[in-house]
Amino acid sequence: MSKPVDVGDLKEGQYVIIDNEPCHIVEITKSKPGKHGSAKARVVAMGVFDGVKRSFVKPVDAKVDVPIIEK
Repeated sequence: MSKPVDVGDLKEGQYVIIDNEPCHIVEITKSKPGKHGSAKARVVAMGVFDGVKRSFVKPVDAKVDVPIIEK
């Protein structure tokens, strides 16, 4: 189960689904909007089950899936 969240709302320490794998966010860097484009966010995350480092770059208003975790 997951829910869509804006990339701009993500914070370090949260979880996100990348390549159908739940990942723990390690680093987020956001660029400023330019003359002809929107702001972008670069997210670096580590896989929860396999420990593989994954990353993506998307506009801050794009949606990504965040897993719903029951503690």
